[in-house]
Parts: sequence; C-alpha cells; structure tokens
Amino acid sequence: MIKMTMLLKRNPELTHEQFVQHHIEKHGPLFRQIPEASAHVLCYIQTHPSAVHSAADSEDDFDGTAEIWFDDADGLVKVLNSEFYQQQVYPDELTFLDHEHTLTTIGEQSVIIPARQNLKAELL
Repeated sequence: MIKMTMLLKRNPELTHEQFVQHHIEKHGPLFRQIPEASAHVLCYIQTHPSAVHSAADSEDDFDGTAEIWFDDADGLVKVLNSEFYQQQVYPDELTFLDHEHTLTTIGEQSVIIPARQNLKAELL
C-alpha cells in the first residue's frame, strides 16, 4: 500500500470556512468520481483543524490534510494520470488550494498501534 499525505493550504482568496466547505462538499465527491479510483484507492480521508489544541500544534498553520491510500504505486500513477483527474479534479484543486504552499509526501506506512476491529462500525 502507498499513502499520499498532503498538508493543505487554502487559496488566500478564500476564508478557512469556504475552503473546508469546498473541500468536503465539492472536491471530495469530485475525486470519488474518478473511474480509476474505485479500482485503486483504498481510503480517502479529509481532516480539518478542530478547536482542540496541544503543545504538538505546529506554528505553520495548515487548513487541513488529505490522506489517500492506494493499492500500490502503479495505482497512484493511474489515478493521478487519469483523464478525469487531469481534466476535472486538478483544475478544481487550483480553485481552492494554494499548491505552492501545500506539502505532499508519498510513502509506505508502518503500523505502530493498529486500528481497533470495530472502528469501521463506529465511524458509520
């Protein structure tokens, strides 16, 4: 499995609330429509800052994260090079993201504490 993690910065022309709304209500459903995603994306999670803060907070203020788990590196390439992603999803990203200040990492994860067996049921 390959995981893409992005620390997202919003387009400075949007408020944080506008960014979150667009990310959840428009971009997520648009990404879900990529035909190749059903075959290669195992999970796609969006996270946005909450009111809870701790000493672990970074001084660099990001507007959210996106995590996309792919079956393998070939699947990642197929999704991101797909016609739908290139013509629909990527242009949408340019409307609400500040690509220059968004950070992306791609890697393999090491499980330290596994998810509980009933986590999926709790989330639904």
